[in-house]
Amino acid sequence: MSGYVRELALAAREAQQAIAAAGAARRSAALEAMADRIEADTEAILAANADDLAEADSTGVTAALRDRLRLDPERLRAVADGVRQVAALPDPVGVVTRRETRPNGLVVERQRLPLGLIAMIYEARPNVTADAAALCLRAGNAALLRGGHEARRSNSAIAASLRAALSDAGLPGAAVTVIEDPAREHVLELLSLRELVDLAIPRGGEGLIRFVAEHARVPVVAHYKGVCHLYVDASADPDLALRLLIDGKTTRPGVCNALETLLVHAHCASEFVPLAVAALHARGVEVRACERSRALVEGLVPATEADYAAEFLDRLIALRVIDDLDDAIAHIRNYGSNHTEVIATRDPLAAQRFVDALPSAVVMVNASSRFSDGGELGLGAEIGISTTRLHAYGPMGAEALTIERFVVRGEGQVRHPPGG
Repeated sequence: MSGYVRELALAAREAQQAIAAAGAARRSAALEAMADRIEADTEAILAANADDLAEADSTGVTAALRDRLRLDPERLRAVADGVRQVAALPDPVGVVTRRETRPNGLVVERQRLPLGLIAMIYEARPNVTADAAALCLRAGNAALLRGGHEARRSNSAIAASLRAALSDAGLPGAAVTVIEDPAREHVLELLSLRELVDLAIPRGGEGLIRFVAEHARVPVVAHYKGVCHLYVDASADPDLALRLLIDGKTTRPGVCNALETLLVHAHCASEFVPLAVAALHARGVEVRACERSRALVEGLVPATEADYAAEFLDRLIALRVIDDLDDAIAHIRNYGSNHTEVIATRDPLAAQRFVDALPSAVVMVNASSRFSDGGELGLGAEIGISTTRLHAYGPMGAEALTIERFVVRGEGQVRHPPGG
């Protein structure tokens, strides 16, 4: 190992102590300054992004990856707004989540404190640089960021703006540190730093997630993939279900909360499947369908077993007609990834059975899968969507980047009194 990442981690960990000690008001002011600086540096950030896009185009990247990589003035304003939303969130550091008095008079509190140094390893999305940094700082942490090589110029430009804002606010810029060298050996070094890195969060394709999980010697919260389902129940309003399908599949097919499989109850399949296929085809989506579906609409591509487990991240969707709610639940349990599931139904009992039967991180009733997002669910922004059942599950905001400790207040109590 070169020691390059260790030196960065040491500086970031030292900076974290200053961030934690700064207090809620100073962290909020720093975050506001970071948002302002992103907007002030729009021209430089977009120029860096244009260079990344030009390189990506020369290598023939997919349309979905290019969309994740691309910034424009509107998207950059949204990034800055996301940082402001994080600044406005309640500061979780020091919050007492529980207090009780024991029979011996001890007052036992559970109190939130920062995790410490958070390592983010991610691909293609330069907005993650700002989102991750903001959420880490809101919770009193420092961020050590290793983005994908395809966004390295964009990530560096955004991070430079964030560090400048921190310095202007009298806080150490090293609290937001980017590993700019894209060499794979630096990821391995990062994942070995048990005494410096408190948590690693990989965000990207399944290959990246598995690489991190298999090589990490530090704790990892992972999101392997988003095989998200829409189940159209027998009682569903077809117009409502169609809206959920179109929004969930076609608005941004390359994101992890996009729909990948459509399940339709046999009772309404003859009406809904042709409507759904026509709407999807009109928007350029290829439908890979089961035999029962192909009997309702001619010319559909046969679905394979692998299609039902696939995270396409593209204008593709798998379609299956099933017999009832139990079959839908069984299908999702068999092929799903514990990310996000949606039911369209007018039957509250069916909705509750769907919710109770599925352990996925997010379950939607008559709402689009695209709401499975920290910003949409009130977290301001998200550092990722955990499908690992640890301290955090589902979209992770600032609170998920803290842990609870015990603070015990007494008046001289001892467990074993002298002579006792």
